[in-house]
Amino acid sequence: KKFLMIGLLAALVASGLGCTNMSTQQGVASGAALGALGGAGVAAIAGGSAGWGALTGAGVGALAGGIIGHEQSKNKSW
Repeated sequence: KKFLMIGLLAALVASGLGCTNMSTQQGVASGAALGALGGAGVAAIAGGSAGWGALTGAGVGALAGGIIGHEQSKNKSW
């Protein structure tokens, strides 16, 4: 079970590296989704509640994704 979760987390991290040229809304959505999956995975590995891990991860991911998306959309030169 732990091997599966570690593999899932590695895949999430790898897929998150391709988030370039996104708007603030796209950053929030993708950050929340990746954060929720990552948080649930970490909580499951650590023996905690996957639900609380997902909730916490979604909040942190949405915040981080929103900041990154906002910065990227500010720097676009159309």
